[in-house]
Amino acid sequence: MVVRVMSLLLGLVFAFVIVLFTTQGKQLFSFFRDSVDEVKKVVWPSRKETLQMAGVVCAFVITMAFFLWIIDSSLMAIVKYAMGQES
Repeated sequence: MVVRVMSLLLGLVFAFVIVLFTTQGKQLFSFFRDSVDEVKKVVWPSRKETLQMAGVVCAFVITMAFFLWIIDSSLMAIVKYAMGQES
């Protein structure tokens, strides 16, 4: 068990050293740094805006579900009538 943990730690240290001294590794760190800077620039919505948008989305989903249920029921009735299976 100790050998496994030590080999894992040694492998991580070796990978970290390789990343530090290669061009691709430096580009990766630069990418991470730029990503953090971009996330800091994001303007997050307030709680009120989030709840309002969630309400709009829920209302739209319910409306579309009702609309599609009506269309589906209508088409099913038409198909049953066309096939002579009215009930």
